[in-house]
Amino acid sequence: MKKISILALAVGFLMGCDSSSATQEANIKLIESYISSVENNDYDTMESLLADNYVGIGPSVSDTTTKELALAAWKVNSEELYESIKYTKSRVFPITVAGGDYPGEWVSNFALLSVNYKNGKSVELLANTSYKIENGKIINSFTFYNEADALEQLDYVFIDLNDLNQ
Repeated sequence: MKKISILALAVGFLMGCDSSSATQEANIKLIESYISSVENNDYDTMESLLADNYVGIGPSVSDTTTKELALAAWKVNSEELYESIKYTKSRVFPITVAGGDYPGEWVSNFALLSVNYKNGKSVELLANTSYKIENGKIINSFTFYNEADALEQLDYVFIDLNDLNQ
């Protein structure tokens, strides 16, 4: 009787572990791998994790990229602009969106990005990227961070042209 109870408990536990939970865990691992590939300039892994029809948007409204353009931009930026990018205080959250324009499986990442430039300057940015995942690949991403904050940390000065006319 004891063996039957243990077997029943094990079967009940396995039935309680639904595929949604397994999918979310796999999606979290995928995004953590992608983040690691960004930090390590691992273009092969980046390429393998982005769907061929990938579209990334942000941080500006007009910033839209494809897989090919995103990979090319990362290569140029890492070779000519960035010394390093580190995701600190990074947290990922799986989300299933039932309706709307972008239904499906998503993982949202909130992080403090530490970006060191080859010219010796650095910035820290609060950033959020939401990744839509289909068939084990990133198909969409939406990235948000304060570009003005980054520019100010790089010593850019914002001037109101209306003030110059007075």
